[in-house]
Amino acid sequence: GDAAAGKAKAAVCAACHGADGIAMIPSYPNLKGQNEQYLVGALKAYKNKQRNGGMAMVMQPQASMLSDTDIANVAAYFAQMK
Repeated sequence: GDAAAGKAKAAVCAACHGADGIAMIPSYPNLKGQNEQYLVGALKAYKNKQRNGGMAMVMQPQASMLSDTDIANVAAYFAQMK
């Protein structure tokens, strides 16, 4: 994915996951430095309604607005954060 393109798409993620990828709310996961392929798989699972637990009610609508390219870019953005 393209991390620079992912940065723009990831702006909406900051509300729950923090502007720097570190969530302010303990029940929300940190995305900073997360494995890129894990993020791609998780977002696609939310998008396809295959992931239904936890925060699925919040994440499914968010993921549904992302194309596969957007998902790859957002994943690359968070994965490259150190």
